[in-house]
Amino acid sequence: MAAAAVTSVGWHCAVKNVAVASTSGVAERSAEASFGRSAFRGDAVSGFLKQGNRVLDSSRSGSSRQQSVFKRAPISSVITEVAKKTVQPVDESPRADPKTVVSLILGGGAGTRLFPLTKRRAKPAVPIGGGYRLIDVPMSNCINSGINKVFILTQFNSASLNRHLARTYNFGNGINFGDGFVEGCNWPIIVDLDSDSVRRRKVAHRSIACCTGMCRQSDDFYLMSHRLLPKAEKTVLAATQTPGEGGKEWFQGTADAVRQYLWLFEDAKNKNLEDVLILSGDHLYRMDYMDFVEKHRNSGADITISCVPMDDSRASDYGLMKIDDTGRVLYFSEKPKGADLKAMEVDTSVLGLSAEDAKSKPYIASMGIYVFKKEILQKLLRWRYPTANDFGSEIIPASAKEFNVQAYLFDDYWEDIGTIKSFFDANLGLTAQPPKFSFYDAVKPIFTSPRYLPPSKIEKCRVEDSIISHGCFLRDCSIKHSIVGIRSQMASGSALKDTMMLGADYYETDAERAALIAEGKVPIGVGANCKISNCIIDKNARIGSNVVIANADNVQEAERASQGYYIRSGIVVILKNSTIAPGTVI
Repeated sequence: MAAAAVTSVGWHCAVKNVAVASTSGVAERSAEASFGRSAFRGDAVSGFLKQGNRVLDSSRSGSSRQQSVFKRAPISSVITEVAKKTVQPVDESPRADPKTVVSLILGGGAGTRLFPLTKRRAKPAVPIGGGYRLIDVPMSNCINSGINKVFILTQFNSASLNRHLARTYNFGNGINFGDGFVEGCNWPIIVDLDSDSVRRRKVAHRSIACCTGMCRQSDDFYLMSHRLLPKAEKTVLAATQTPGEGGKEWFQGTADAVRQYLWLFEDAKNKNLEDVLILSGDHLYRMDYMDFVEKHRNSGADITISCVPMDDSRASDYGLMKIDDTGRVLYFSEKPKGADLKAMEVDTSVLGLSAEDAKSKPYIASMGIYVFKKEILQKLLRWRYPTANDFGSEIIPASAKEFNVQAYLFDDYWEDIGTIKSFFDANLGLTAQPPKFSFYDAVKPIFTSPRYLPPSKIEKCRVEDSIISHGCFLRDCSIKHSIVGIRSQMASGSALKDTMMLGADYYETDAERAALIAEGKVPIGVGANCKISNCIIDKNARIGSNVVIANADNVQEAERASQGYYIRSGIVVILKNSTIAPGTVI
């Protein structure tokens, strides 16, 4: 389908099943319509907080419905004028208090399986879906679940991740979200704005910004405390890898990373915490964590593991468990192989699966998402297993033998984005109709950084079953079953198929691009008359004209860093900031 220049973009604007994404503007416009405020993102969030959420239950009769009852609840969506006319608010049944839950997002691994996308960035900072980063998934799930204390532990290549967190999860623009504190990542500094003053003191290997009311900028970061619930606080920790005791050791694993930050739970601001939610920063899913926490509390568990049924092909990549009729975990094995794998087969119909599904998925796999009683977590890491470094291979298997460890079935879409293959498949799966997972959810949106980019401009292009992010310039090209990231550029005559472009961090002016071409160099983007398929193109890549990327020889693994690319699981990965010379054939 040909299209002239696109002059406006919607949240889900389709041209023959094409999604033209604009993550920075639509929520604000809806908020402006609903609350009569400006379209700044902070104002939109302010509208959420003042109006609250409507809790819906269409099964109740009109006589029993209460009129205009708002529940004070976490941010979940903009209530538009249309929604106000069509939904019926009712009271919500009592739930566990999210203020007694703290979330720890683990994003510090080296990401070797996702290399080379993690060559210069942490796993949670890897772009996904055209305009998001992986960290946006657990962060948004926390916000939508009402959990307002979130700590992110990072370890490798954390600069871009910390920058994204600072830009995205401040909800600023002059909005007062109450008291709270923010863990920074560079200088040991405490900022106290109770008396409109700033004082500094040493905190071993750490920096903390504490504030009452609206946070202000310190020397090294600008983050905002958030209050999503009345008299509640939103806590974000963006902590770079920190030395261990004596300053000689770095994080040795997931459990060791949490152990080094157990002091957080002893802080006066966290004295009312009851449960600790451990999350991963490289999964794609949408979950109400408070449902998970409620199951944990109602079962009287010391630890609860979120799990999914798994088939034979991938079972050995996960921790597997056996459970009894009550859901208690009897035995846990981390990534078993061979005979050990076969021994972990169970009748998954106990989870509520049909006989057919239970036969095809005979394993119960851990999602790597846990809820611990705070006291139990402290006991395990400090005294019971003080040298254990990993939750999956050490803490959980040992705990199943002596503590009440329960399984929680998650029955929706979930994907571990831990390898190039799974990352590639999950992203292209977003272009399906309908997709198994969608970022377009008005009730539980996935948030990301507001970039304030212009709508994409598409000139004489054929685009099919694809996602086009914002700020792109596409000229007389063909795009099929692909994702085109922010600020991407494609010249005439080029074709993408089964490809993911991560986009660019900046624009080159027309004059700069013309000068590069005149000098025989390659500007950012895809040049003219290129044919590219089964490929991931990382940010700021420069692909010259008449390039063919098809992996015609079906090479499964190759390292060609000097030539600007790798091949992983048969997928060509063009490196960030690399240049592919005109006429190259891969």
